[in-house]
Amino acid sequence: MTHITSSPAALRVDADVLAPDLTDLRHALHAEPEVGLVLPRTQQRVLDALGDLPLEISTGTRTTSVTAVLRGTGAGGSSGPVVLLRADMDALPVQEDSGLSFASRIPGAMHACGHDLHTTMLVGAAHLLARHRDRLAGDVVLMFQPGEEGCDGAAVMLEEGVLGAAGRAVDAAFALHVFSALVPQGHFVTRPGPILSASDGLFVTVRGAGGHGSTPHRAKDPVTAAAEMVTALQTMVTRQFDVFDPVVLTVGALHAGTRRNVIPETATLEATVRTFSTAARQAMSTAVPRLLQGIAAAHGVEVDVRYEAEYPVTVTDPDETAFAAATLSEVFEPARHATLAHPLTGSEDFSRVLDLVPGSFVGLGAVASGLDPQTAPFNHSPQARFDDAVLPDGALAYAEFALRRTALIPDPVL
Repeated sequence: MTHITSSPAALRVDADVLAPDLTDLRHALHAEPEVGLVLPRTQQRVLDALGDLPLEISTGTRTTSVTAVLRGTGAGGSSGPVVLLRADMDALPVQEDSGLSFASRIPGAMHACGHDLHTTMLVGAAHLLARHRDRLAGDVVLMFQPGEEGCDGAAVMLEEGVLGAAGRAVDAAFALHVFSALVPQGHFVTRPGPILSASDGLFVTVRGAGGHGSTPHRAKDPVTAAAEMVTALQTMVTRQFDVFDPVVLTVGALHAGTRRNVIPETATLEATVRTFSTAARQAMSTAVPRLLQGIAAAHGVEVDVRYEAEYPVTVTDPDETAFAAATLSEVFEPARHATLAHPLTGSEDFSRVLDLVPGSFVGLGAVASGLDPQTAPFNHSPQARFDDAVLPDGALAYAEFALRRTALIPDPVL
């Protein structure tokens, strides 16, 4: 990394000086994306980028995670607050179609959700904080996490002790997430309370009896039962759940049969379920199997229903979110921060960290230059593009969260 100045007042300048190195790192990560919990090339790039810093580094045993602890040397030092900063590192099984000069060289894999930017920003923050550790009144845990995209890497890192990496409990946790659309370039968004939905998986197999398409009465058709299940699930959501405590259920996979005149033995469907409260989540887990079993019985077929709990609702702490919002408004222009009126329907395994530690999840617009935030391809699209210009801002935001939060002294208990 490029040498940066040591003046505490120059943190913004230091972040800008790092910009070329951050861009190079992001492009390297983007060109060689890795999917899942095992990301050896990504892990090595992170370790190389952190190699010359005064960090206590450990790596995961079940994943290629990286945990780095920076000890503050400012007032409070080893006894001050501990702040966790998290970046996810994994890519998606998507074939890139962005047209970028540094597009993925790995067939069927792409950083379509911006995790390459998150990783780069946290590396940048590590350099800023190491240079300014005399202002750091506590310790910082840098959590470089694999497997956010459906592999629950956060749960693995929690089981392996990331919250205890500094030798004492984490007091606050923060994560940044970029958006290739929706949020204007360079603008930050926060929300106290629920900010992202819970995500659960529904896997259904309908078992009938095959036969000839010309004589359906001599068979037990699983296709018609499965088709009714798809529409009934949508109707159930509108009739059994409060519109002000929303539920989103989308069937994304539906498979049956081999030829038009053959009634198959089975039909399968898979769906994602998004909820924003514990009550709605629990109600869906019982209502869905009950509905599908009833439809199967009416058709004289059998059904296997697997309802899998995935990520919980991402709930930010109101006080830590107010702190994050105030920090962003002071470090950047106040107009560059906004509070989301409603939660987003995406899901995150950072929710598991926030279930245990007060903290906040912050969005950052990274819409590519020349694109309209309302129409640009969104995260997970093969055409998604993210602007490198936000890298210094993300690194600076991470660093300022740590510097300012470790300087806060808890109110005495009365």
